[in-house]
Amino acid sequence: MIKKTLNQNAKYVHELIDIIESDFVFNKEPINRFTKVKIDTDNSLKEKNKQLINLKRRINSIENCNLKKNSKNLILGEGDLNSKIMLIGEAPGEIEDSLGLSFQGEIGSLLNKMLLAININRNKVYTTYSVNFRPPSDRKPTSQEIKRYSFFLKDHISIINPKIVICMGSTAMHAITGLNNKISDERGKWKEIILKNKSLPLMITFSPSYLIRFPEYKKYSWEDLKKIKHKIQELDIKI
Repeated sequence: MIKKTLNQNAKYVHELIDIIESDFVFNKEPINRFTKVKIDTDNSLKEKNKQLINLKRRINSIENCNLKKNSKNLILGEGDLNSKIMLIGEAPGEIEDSLGLSFQGEIGSLLNKMLLAININRNKVYTTYSVNFRPPSDRKPTSQEIKRYSFFLKDHISIINPKIVICMGSTAMHAITGLNNKISDERGKWKEIILKNKSLPLMITFSPSYLIRFPEYKKYSWEDLKKIKHKIQELDIKI
């Protein structure tokens, strides 16, 4: 009688789990309670990819743009779409335009080293630019160009939905904050931006290309990186 009761109870346990957790497969192995998380993550990626494709189409539809006319590729962004860290550079250069990828060559190598210095692999962040086409002769984008592309950039940030935004260079600073001050006056200070009623911490720092031209500023960049690392720990961001 006792054995029969135990078997019947086991049957009820099977049925109960099937009812309340139909997404999980019950057998004699431990239940994988992360299946739902994976499904949610996959759905999030699909939705983000869909929105990014639409964003790229909108950017490509721009007319009368000298940046677009003189570029080979539109460089949207790359990296982990679900990353909590979004890194925004100034504009693609010749190598980036040729390859259709962000932060390549010597600039990319330096960026990789900068991130590794605070224990971050670059493939764990999402990178993009303030303007998505290479400026002619790698000149600085004009204020008008920065403003024109800033609308797309802010939508881009909302799609990725990071917890920290890093602006590398004065063009990125101008695009996101509207500030025209010297970057040396604004770097290293946490600021707050609000996009679609959501507040995000933002750090302004020097771009890798600037640091290659002026290596004496690397010591200040290191100070900024340490503050970013501290913020990651403070927000309990897993990378």
